[in-house]
Amino acid sequence: MNDRYEAGYGDDGYGGDQYEIVGYDDYGRPVYQQVPSHGQQPRQQPQQQTYDPYGQQQGYAQGGYDTGQQQPIPPGYDPYGTQQAPYDPYGTGAQQPRVTEQTAYIPQQTQPDDDARTEVPPAGSLQTGEGRQAGEDGEFAFVEEPDGDSEDVIDWLKFTENRTERREEARRRARGRIIALGVVLTLVVAGGVGYLWYDGKLPGVSSPGTATGTTVAAGAQKRDVIVVHLHDTGRRGTSTVLLVDNTTTRRGTTVLLPNSLALTDDSGTTTTLAKSVDDDGSSGTRDQLDTVLGTDIQGTWRLDTPYLQNLVELVGNIEIDTDTDVPDPDAKKKGAAPLVHRGSAQTLSGKMAVAYATYRGPGETENAQLKRFGEVMQGALRKLSSDPSAATTTVQTLAQILDPPLTDKDLGTFLAKLADLAKDGKYQTVPLPVQSDGTLSAGTSDSVVKNILGGTAKSPDAGSAVRVAVQNATGAKDDTEKARVTLLGGGFGFIEGGTASGAQAASKVVYSDPADKQNATEVAKTLGLSAAAVSKGAVSSGADVLVVLGQDYRPAAS
Repeated sequence: MNDRYEAGYGDDGYGGDQYEIVGYDDYGRPVYQQVPSHGQQPRQQPQQQTYDPYGQQQGYAQGGYDTGQQQPIPPGYDPYGTQQAPYDPYGTGAQQPRVTEQTAYIPQQTQPDDDARTEVPPAGSLQTGEGRQAGEDGEFAFVEEPDGDSEDVIDWLKFTENRTERREEARRRARGRIIALGVVLTLVVAGGVGYLWYDGKLPGVSSPGTATGTTVAAGAQKRDVIVVHLHDTGRRGTSTVLLVDNTTTRRGTTVLLPNSLALTDDSGTTTTLAKSVDDDGSSGTRDQLDTVLGTDIQGTWRLDTPYLQNLVELVGNIEIDTDTDVPDPDAKKKGAAPLVHRGSAQTLSGKMAVAYATYRGPGETENAQLKRFGEVMQGALRKLSSDPSAATTTVQTLAQILDPPLTDKDLGTFLAKLADLAKDGKYQTVPLPVQSDGTLSAGTSDSVVKNILGGTAKSPDAGSAVRVAVQNATGAKDDTEKARVTLLGGGFGFIEGGTASGAQAASKVVYSDPADKQNATEVAKTLGLSAAAVSKGAVSSGADVLVVLGQDYRPAAS
């Protein structure tokens, strides 16, 4: 370096223009500025231009190398990086620390396995996102580097994509919830409709097992059946009903059985229900009913009228619709006020219930009285507790002796189930229709025996033997049994006709169908009666020939 320049001499060393060091360039070389001497005006300087460290403007050759021409010092230029200039990489105007030239230049070094080193560009180039990379020839090439704006764009795209995915996922979840809710609602509605249909509460549709539409075959349904015999201890007589609990369809029924129902005992003798109850007792009658109806009766409940009265009083009286006025059986004067009045929703005490259940008015059929007994039974079930324990306590309080194998607990549990059905309106009372001879018709089998009892009608064959009803008017009770033995020995069927109210002198043999005239004649001959005793007339139900034994009857010697 020329000492004269540093000493302030001009080019010729004799008082020419002087120069002073004002700084250093990027490569550590001093930069001079002309200082006028001896009062001379300073030499006109070239117009200052923007600082170009890479030689892109005048004064530097292409590529950034010094051409030997002096360059003006840009305002604020700090070659040592001692000042902090504003730095705004995102162009937002925010004041950020500026990368200085001191950290912007990295001298090229040769290291093993490193083919190139990257030079961090000056602050000006960082704002444009450009940098230089040292190549094998020592020159620098410009490469693109991502700036803060590009990173922000990428982050924004990722945020937008994630938000879109979250929205789609939310929509999918919402659709899934809607579908799941729809499935649940469908199942609930289907279950409710199914329950109403099964329970018989769906309008216009019958529940399974009913007479108007079945899903489960009538024979496959589960039923519990008990036969009830009401014994009228005052007037002497019986009334019989079947209590049926269909556990499949949850329906309860009281089936009214006429006393004229034809049965067959173990000896093959044709008899009636009333006669069977009197003669054969509970077990014998139950077996005969199972044979005729094709049922499976689990037990027999003998209910004498005093126990019926106690039952009604224990449940707190009953309410039923009565179809007639019933006189007080204990009234001493005629014309007294009736004990039971005709009308709807009549409240009956125990005594009133027994009077109504056993009442048979003048000219009424036996079925009219049987219907009243059925109504009293249904009314008592509506008032009985549906709790098995409470119902069992009620049965035990009656203090009656039940026919085996029926026990207090069995009867109480059974009645509690029927009470629940009666309270819920799922109970009915129906008669069992029989023909004039006491047998069951095909229609009867379909409507009651098959659908309600789940059985098959097997009435005694009407053509097997001539059925003879015998009524005793001799005054001697043993004559009925002697006539029965004689008729069975002669090949006839026997039907108990009861005892006449008073003794009669002459015997009668009556037929109603002209085809049975010859049979009536044979019956008279078998019993030792004259042919003059045979006549045409009314014959009791279920019989072909009616015999009224008079005092002229002489039983055969045994």
